[in-house]
Amino acid sequence: MAKLQTAALTPAQLEIMNLIWDHGELTVAQVWKMLAGRRTVARNTVQTMLTRLADKGWLAVRAEGKTFYFRGSQHRQSAVRKMIKQFVDNVFDGSASRLVMTLLDDRRISPDEIRQIHKLIADAERKRQ
Repeated sequence: MAKLQTAALTPAQLEIMNLIWDHGELTVAQVWKMLAGRRTVARNTVQTMLTRLADKGWLAVRAEGKTFYFRGSQHRQSAVRKMIKQFVDNVFDGSASRLVMTLLDDRRISPDEIRQIHKLIADAERKRQ
């Protein structure tokens, strides 16, 4: 199996990965039907994207007769954690606080979200002690 590359996924690739993570294991036809319900996409395009994701190590493939089944090579949480770490390292020089400040500056935060953020910070402080 190829090593999982944590380079940013395109929106279309991430959409496919989310389908795979949500459903566990899917065929080309199943992914295509789900995507076709949302937008126009060719079956061959889906097949090419799945193959490329497998080649890059994002997906594992098993064959059963002429049917290929694709599943995530890592759990969503682990893969997302790596993507976020790389993003923070590349865009914010590894500074989580700069990321959070950017998020807070660029959108309205509800009182519920503020409470959740305070709870997450308090939990993180307790874990560090």
